[in-house]
Amino acid sequence: MQKKVAIIGAGPAGLTAAYLLGKANESVVVFEKDPTYVGGISRTETYKGYSFDIGGHRFFSKSKEVEDFWTEILGDEMLERPRSSRIYYNKKFFSYPLVAMEALQKLGIWESGLCVLSYLQAKMNPVKNPTNFEDWVVNQFGRRLFNIFFKTYTEKVWGIPCNEISADWAAQRIKGLSLSSAIMNAVFKPKKSASGDKDKVIKTLIDSFRYPKKGPGMMWEVCAEKCKNMGVTIEMNCGVIDAKLADGKWSVTTTDGRTFDGFDNVVSTTPMRELIGFTKPTLPSDALKAANNLGYRDFITVVLICKDEDAFNDNWIYIHDPNVKVGRIQNFKSWSPYMVPNPEMACYGLEYFCFEGDGMWTSKDEDLITLAKKEIEQIGLTKQSAVVDGYVVRQPKAYPVYDHTYKENVDEIREALKAYPGLYLVGRNGMHKYNNQDHSMMTAMLAAKNIIAGEDLFDVWDVNEDAEYHESGDRGAVDDHAYDKAGIIGRMVPKKVN
Repeated sequence: MQKKVAIIGAGPAGLTAAYLLGKANESVVVFEKDPTYVGGISRTETYKGYSFDIGGHRFFSKSKEVEDFWTEILGDEMLERPRSSRIYYNKKFFSYPLVAMEALQKLGIWESGLCVLSYLQAKMNPVKNPTNFEDWVVNQFGRRLFNIFFKTYTEKVWGIPCNEISADWAAQRIKGLSLSSAIMNAVFKPKKSASGDKDKVIKTLIDSFRYPKKGPGMMWEVCAEKCKNMGVTIEMNCGVIDAKLADGKWSVTTTDGRTFDGFDNVVSTTPMRELIGFTKPTLPSDALKAANNLGYRDFITVVLICKDEDAFNDNWIYIHDPNVKVGRIQNFKSWSPYMVPNPEMACYGLEYFCFEGDGMWTSKDEDLITLAKKEIEQIGLTKQSAVVDGYVVRQPKAYPVYDHTYKENVDEIREALKAYPGLYLVGRNGMHKYNNQDHSMMTAMLAAKNIIAGEDLFDVWDVNEDAEYHESGDRGAVDDHAYDKAGIIGRMVPKKVN
């Protein structure tokens, strides 16, 4: 029997679910609050013919299923791009990942020696069971390298001290990386296997990735069109303000006052805090309190269109300098030359991390452009006189905050949602998990498989940071019929069917 599914949000997770459900001939309606763009934070915005990425998105995954999805959507429109990134620290640029001799030279023999000693000290006397970002990174790199290469940038991103950030974020974002692994990567470049197996690759150290010609939004714009061609309805400029479960069916009410009903399932990518606030019947008070305690970090991209006088090849540069407010600088021409229509011009994106409503967020666009021009010259990447135009993009709720209480809050909400059958939370904000695009997509893939099968064969919360599905608890095999119902491919282990 055909299922009727509501999907809240047309970002990577929402459109992945829509595409797979559309292929399975399910009835799907996607609700997207943006009037123009699909792709969420993975969209590509344009200004006077220039295209720019909101946050920087490498297309690289250890999941073959995700890689195959990208290929199915865009095919030859995906470029293979070299990864080039640096760290700006103490008025010097350091290659990232680490180039051992360069780092030694720029830090100096004395400072490098102190860093090694600090690392050895951390290894001999590690913090047991680190619970915060600072302790976790110090264990991996030593305190001196933490202060040089992690503290300033991380506190710019999150707006809170490193010892108030959960160690979960560090473990997820820089899993497998330590000083020793970084040095090994710098001295002995890992060889690609003949099979192209990516399982052994530390994501932080990859040296190439795929990228759509016109930016990440191209992937999701084409995906949205393919969804429509399969009968999926995509309602733009149509945010959801109410989701109600009654008599086993879901209905949603949108910002334009319309109500859509008769849904068997709701797949939500909207920020968890917002979803819990408008879900009916109202959740228990403890779950509502937990949702209100979830935090988000926002950011602003100031786009500078410049004469290409001081070309640099980096995809992005991390700014570890407390004397400027900018946190990261993207070079969109380096991501893809197709994003810059004039070869004599360059287009840079300066990212400023903030909280929605604070002084940075509410600054006038012209003031932000003036600040960005001043700081890009201060860093030494180009002169203010080379800038010919500017544009500002504000991105609310870019990152779910991993503070000390986020996990217990999410656990409280998950427990309460067991009383709401047919509701799936997927994606970065939907699950309050600061993950990459491929991770978000994999959670949506599993939710789609469950809906198609008509039963929960997979637990979307068991997708790890490498977009792989890991079994947990008492899991076992299922029969071939269950595999057929869900359309299982890849290396996934389903939950035990009772």
